[in-house]
Amino acid sequence: MRSAFPGSHTTVALVVFLATLTLSARAQFTLEQISVDKFKNADSAHRTEVEPDSFAWGNTVVAAYHVARRPGSIGWGSADIGFSVSTDGGKTGTYGYLPGLTVNYKGGTYYGAADPAVAYDAKHAVWLISSLALVNPIGDVVVSRSTDGLHWGSPIPIDVTHNDDKNWTVCDNTSTSPYYGNCYTEWDAAASTGLILMSTSSDGGLTWSAGKSTADGAGGLGGEPLVQPNGTVVVPFSENYAGVGAFRSTNGGSSWTSSVSVSSVDNHSEGGGLRSLPLPSAQIDAAGKVYVVWQDCRFRTGCAENDIVMSTSSDGKTWTSPARIPIDPVTSTVDHFIPGIGVDPTTSGATAHLTLVYYYYPVSSCNSNCQLDVGFVTSQNGGTTWTSGVQLAGPMQLSWLPDSDLGPMVADYISVSYINGNPFGVFAAAKAPSGGLLNEAMYTTKQPLLASADAPQFSSKDEEPVPNHKSDHVIKGYYDDEGRFPVPDWKMPQFDNK
Repeated sequence: MRSAFPGSHTTVALVVFLATLTLSARAQFTLEQISVDKFKNADSAHRTEVEPDSFAWGNTVVAAYHVARRPGSIGWGSADIGFSVSTDGGKTGTYGYLPGLTVNYKGGTYYGAADPAVAYDAKHAVWLISSLALVNPIGDVVVSRSTDGLHWGSPIPIDVTHNDDKNWTVCDNTSTSPYYGNCYTEWDAAASTGLILMSTSSDGGLTWSAGKSTADGAGGLGGEPLVQPNGTVVVPFSENYAGVGAFRSTNGGSSWTSSVSVSSVDNHSEGGGLRSLPLPSAQIDAAGKVYVVWQDCRFRTGCAENDIVMSTSSDGKTWTSPARIPIDPVTSTVDHFIPGIGVDPTTSGATAHLTLVYYYYPVSSCNSNCQLDVGFVTSQNGGTTWTSGVQLAGPMQLSWLPDSDLGPMVADYISVSYINGNPFGVFAAAKAPSGGLLNEAMYTTKQPLLASADAPQFSSKDEEPVPNHKSDHVIKGYYDDEGRFPVPDWKMPQFDNK
């Protein structure tokens, strides 16, 4: 996706040219900047963009992200939600901002926004971006609609209790599904009960049901609903950072099952105070197999570095033991975190095509001198083997990033989407500040994230976690992703890590 200024659908080559000069990528991958923060509001750190999601359907791909992050000393969230869209398979594109959402752009009423998630409803031919509209004490869940990905309407409320956090939206796009055209949005009631809630729309996002909890009243955050071809909805979620759980609906969202445990989570705390949360990233293949990844240190001595691990399920009820994605050897110093998994929706099973984009430190114990990079790996056999890690962007200094309540920030999640079989990642990257402003924006690559046919392949088969593994820091659970609403200890999940 090549960038153009808001209101214009022409390509601006200058932005792309500057991006390729200032951020390194391996020779076969050229970075392309797809947006710019042009806001001037006083309560944001400008020229900053963080936390993207994306979705592709046909030749169109839409990405959404925070624009103009508000510093932790002021609050949280950002000035608005931005979008970038390409309607020709990523050859050209444009960007803009969601109207009517915040006070900073075209008649909005909320003071800021956060947590964008992109979906497409094939039955009703409408694009959706759900987001968290900020209001005291935390936020409302809303959704913006577009028929072309370029022109967006004012947000429609999903839940306006002011208690919400970490929304995510997906639609049932299988024409043979009994619930074809249903869209589902997840969030958690962070400022009240901490319950995970689900809402359903069957009219293209115009109206939404009241939020429904799971049968066991599961609490957590960061759920990412996925729809299987038979219409079953599977929702992996973070059990307040201590574990990953999942629940389902088999009746189009009329009710939701009790949650099951996918795995405990043991994560290393990143150097330099970087904001890095062990939230899951999830995708689904053509047969309905669900792939969930997160950062975890169980395979490292002393939990001194994170790997990205993956668990899978065909039914959302039983899950495989987490397997390490072998980006680097377990003896390396590399620390991997903030993963985004993509799955080619036309492939499945033993021939499923997977691509993982992630951030990393080449040296984990970097203290105040951390080097931040973006990398990727890919698998053509459902995750049985993977290519070695390839650097896409970096090195970046943490001082180049905007501050948040939880430290310097690039994202809580990032994204990979397949466009006609070609995977493209969307991620925040930064260069040195200039003119008193930061220089962090959204990027993708000109070339799809594909490996050569003869690229070496690596497997983690037969690897076992370190005995008695546990995080190298005390995991404190929060109902929200800003650390404002702590989970009582008695509500935290308990695991026996053997």
